[in-house]
Amino acid sequence: MSAARPRRVAVLVLEGAKPLDVGIPAQVFTTRASMPYEVRVCGAAPGLVTGGDGLAYHVADGLDALAWADLVFVPGYRSPDRDDPPRAVVEALVTAHDRGARLAAISTGAFALAATGLLDGRRATTHWHYTRALAARHPLVRVDGNVLFVDEGSVLTSAGAASGIDLCLHILRGDVGVAASNHAARRLVAAPYRSGGQAQYVPRSVPEPLGERFAATREWALHRLGEPLTLDTLARQAGVSPRTFSRRFVGETGCTPMQWVMRARIDLARELLELSQRSVEQIAADVGLGTGANLRLHFQRILGTTPSEYRRTFTRGE
Repeated sequence: MSAARPRRVAVLVLEGAKPLDVGIPAQVFTTRASMPYEVRVCGAAPGLVTGGDGLAYHVADGLDALAWADLVFVPGYRSPDRDDPPRAVVEALVTAHDRGARLAAISTGAFALAATGLLDGRRATTHWHYTRALAARHPLVRVDGNVLFVDEGSVLTSAGAASGIDLCLHILRGDVGVAASNHAARRLVAAPYRSGGQAQYVPRSVPEPLGERFAATREWALHRLGEPLTLDTLARQAGVSPRTFSRRFVGETGCTPMQWVMRARIDLARELLELSQRSVEQIAADVGLGTGANLRLHFQRILGTTPSEYRRTFTRGE
């Protein structure tokens, strides 16, 4: 990865901003030696911004930070279905996007992005409590209330606060690679990766102990990716029938068990490509894909690139 200037991240605090939503991108992308980011927290104008839950924020920057940023986060805020953000905020978001900045919303911050018109015709999500309101207020937006986050390239949206962490880690993975993203996840004591297609919450029909058992099965599988992992193997580890395991696994994660295993293997391969000098053939064996040809096939299908190209892009110091 080339050592150009740090990527610039602006966190836009609107009136009624939710504390967790503000803190997530500020913490994940915090300015530090190990992270190639510089963060500024801003508002519609410098000074005091009244937040939600009895908190307020004193921000040093106004909308000029959006003209500076490569990535703009809009945290969730109170009563987004009542009024759009101030016109100056909407115009600054559009201008930043037109300049090439990515815009990312956490929770109800999606309403601010929708007010710009940039979500028209695109998929988006928000906190499950507000999905109907978003669809009613902005009917041209293709609202999906059954996912954790949606990446539409230059505009990204996420569900509730915890899924904001997932979105931030997703962005990190694309910007600086799996190893750095996993390091950030460990620092936050967060799950290293939850697919954007995962359901926002576990259906009530799934008993809690079974949900915990499935989480334990996934953890068990992550330590055995180099071994043969079949649906029968996973179901046996979870203590249920393959049919029950498959059906409830999809309900909990939004993907089939074997799709999840494949993605986990590709993620481990990415980390090994970034941090080791092992050959593609060796890495294929390490992650349970057998041959380099098989690894290349699935790498191209899932990521749209080759292992060698990925390694050149994300190897530290290159």
